[in-house]
Amino acid sequence: MAHIDPTLSGKTPTKIEKILWSLLPLSGLIAVIFLWIENHQPAYQYQFPWFSLIDLNFLIYIDGLSLLMLSLITGIGCAVYLYAAGYFADHPQLRRLYVLLTVFMLAMIGCVISDHLLLFFLFWELTSITSFLLVLFNYQAEENRNSAKQALLITGSGGLCLLAGFLWLWHLTGTAQISEIITLLPDYITQPHFKWILVLILLGAFTKSAQFPFQFWLPNAMAAPTPVSAYLHSATMVKLGIFLLARLDYALSDWALWQQILQTVGSLTAAWGMMLALRERDLKKILAWSTVASLGTMVVLIGLDSSSASIAVVTFVLAHALYKAPLFFVAGNIDHATGTRIIDHLGGLKRYMPWTATVAILAALSMAGMPTSFGFIAKEALAVAKEADDTLPFSAYGNIIFSIIAVAVAAVAAIRVFWQHPGSNITPHVHEVRIKMLLAPALVAIVGLFIGLTPQLAIPFIKIAAQTITPDPIGDVDLYFNWEALQTTGLTILATVVFGLIVFHFWDNLHHAFDRFLKLFPQWGGAATYTRIVDQIPALTSRVTGRFQHGLLSGYIQWILSFTLISLTLSLIWALVQGMKINVDLAALIDPLPNAGLITAAIMIGVGAICVMLSSKPFILLLNSGLVGFGSALLFVFVAAPDVAFTQFVVETILVIILASILIILIRNDSADFNRPQDRRKHPKRLVLTLLLAVIVASIIVMTIVVILGLDFDHAISDFYIENSVPTAYGRNIINVILVDFRALDTYGEVAVMLFSLLAARPLLRELKRQTGLKRKTEDNDEVDDEAR
Repeated sequence: MAHIDPTLSGKTPTKIEKILWSLLPLSGLIAVIFLWIENHQPAYQYQFPWFSLIDLNFLIYIDGLSLLMLSLITGIGCAVYLYAAGYFADHPQLRRLYVLLTVFMLAMIGCVISDHLLLFFLFWELTSITSFLLVLFNYQAEENRNSAKQALLITGSGGLCLLAGFLWLWHLTGTAQISEIITLLPDYITQPHFKWILVLILLGAFTKSAQFPFQFWLPNAMAAPTPVSAYLHSATMVKLGIFLLARLDYALSDWALWQQILQTVGSLTAAWGMMLALRERDLKKILAWSTVASLGTMVVLIGLDSSSASIAVVTFVLAHALYKAPLFFVAGNIDHATGTRIIDHLGGLKRYMPWTATVAILAALSMAGMPTSFGFIAKEALAVAKEADDTLPFSAYGNIIFSIIAVAVAAVAAIRVFWQHPGSNITPHVHEVRIKMLLAPALVAIVGLFIGLTPQLAIPFIKIAAQTITPDPIGDVDLYFNWEALQTTGLTILATVVFGLIVFHFWDNLHHAFDRFLKLFPQWGGAATYTRIVDQIPALTSRVTGRFQHGLLSGYIQWILSFTLISLTLSLIWALVQGMKINVDLAALIDPLPNAGLITAAIMIGVGAICVMLSSKPFILLLNSGLVGFGSALLFVFVAAPDVAFTQFVVETILVIILASILIILIRNDSADFNRPQDRRKHPKRLVLTLLLAVIVASIIVMTIVVILGLDFDHAISDFYIENSVPTAYGRNIINVILVDFRALDTYGEVAVMLFSLLAARPLLRELKRQTGLKRKTEDNDEVDDEAR
């Protein structure tokens, strides 16, 4: 474990406070156990009205799959909180870790029980943000900052795709209730746009669960502290994508495209993850790549269309958490006791860390799928699922690679670092860790061993969770350990163990060979692509900023006018293509003639604009621009908008006074520059082009106004406000009612933007005031020195 930065400040929580923090996930686990016991109905549904007008309510849906995830979130959470108390016993920022872990746990709970698309997405993104902050816990280290940024960019980008898919799905089905959407999805599979919706949702799930080609962020996130790695990147957050896919599988399991995509992507992820585990020397990263492979295997199982596959998914998700979390804890114990996780520097630790070695053996037996372990039952369920369904050949080969290297990884974590000769060991001072750091992994590993020995206790819960993944009825679930089953699969298990031990024995040779093999190919993978994109962002933003933010007002005006011209032109063309009926009566536009007030306002605006173009001095230019503003205010008066006219008068008056005051001060300070007439003459060609652009833009705007006046006016919106202004909002001023009541959220957002802008400007203004004070003080000192001289 990295040394604590001496610059960190904070007070370590007391024992009582640590116990209180640990009671949070424990109370959640007790509630989940109660729900399991009382689960006599298919699901629990609750609804809390919030914004019913737009179908935005707090919808909660708890079924067997949700209970499975809740069990992992709270159960593994109990072990993580206990382990963190020992791992960070003297860390001044332990309280901050507990707060972040709690927010993350609540976000995970909210995500798996949400039955509304937007509510689900809200908690989904909250897990990404809290994950970013947890990986960034040791923010002094550059590795942590880069890893946290990478995880947030990958999962956040996938989250945006997921949001687009959810909104599109909401629009397609007409409902945002997930449980209802699941029942409707089979009717929309043949829709032409549904495949794109599926792609967007899959991108969100694949990025969150580290599927190919986004798998690289998970091993890099191992820079996080061990409690974070065990909780987020092994047992909970990375399984959120698996949860979403399993939820959708109930409706899409019969779809061939769904099966092919999941089996292909999952197989690539499983095979590639296990192969890249050979390339690592960091124990946590080796376990992380095996986690990537496990997640790929889960995706493959979801892509199989059979009830046995659903049982295998549930069993494997539970078994993986029960053996991988303890192994991450073991890696953390080794790091804490030796100061390193590099396997080249580790060996013979059983003499100094016997209890950690025992826990490692218990968890590794389950990971390797040895008999009497829950991992063995999960591997058997996996084999049965693939035999009961047509599996892609590549998927079958990927599963073989996964099983073999899983044995090798388990042997590395449990045998190599504890039982083999230390070799180039550079950690002579080794000690056993605190009891809390032993108790947490031991409890999880023992639970896994207990379920492996008595699977009949877990069968009812597995069956309930599996039934929520498949529409096919699930019969009797046979996960019992018996010698007859062992005899039929004994040869396969023996072959897997033998080849796995061979890989373990030649781990270093395979590592060097595979590393040399990969160097023969160009860097084209996901990690290399991510690096290229991130490295190009500063250069791209520099070019874009230099192109658009050049400081020339004329250039800004050209871009604005060009955008306006293109938008209006395309809108007119679209209207003509759509065959929109436009009845333009040009005579009606000038009959009756505008009154004298409108004509006067138009003359003021025109004269002011011409004078602005001809003005050479800043002060005269300001007064002429004020003429344009006051002319606009006068125009509002004669078009029955007195409130807008009053606002325009006030704003224009204040603006002219403030700018005039600033100009007077500047003229006094530097009269030579501001009193000198500016040469505003332009090159004739540029003047012609500017005039031509002005005529074109004006013509397009006039044409657009004429077309709009020729369209039939839709009274639906205005009638709605007229009918609901008084009875609903209790106001007769419809404009005010719209701003304050009907658009309250929009108005609140505008006020919030102004407030945040003020808060952001405050430190800048404070710094400006400080520098101004220093400058004046320096000038005063210089004057004193001059007088003294």
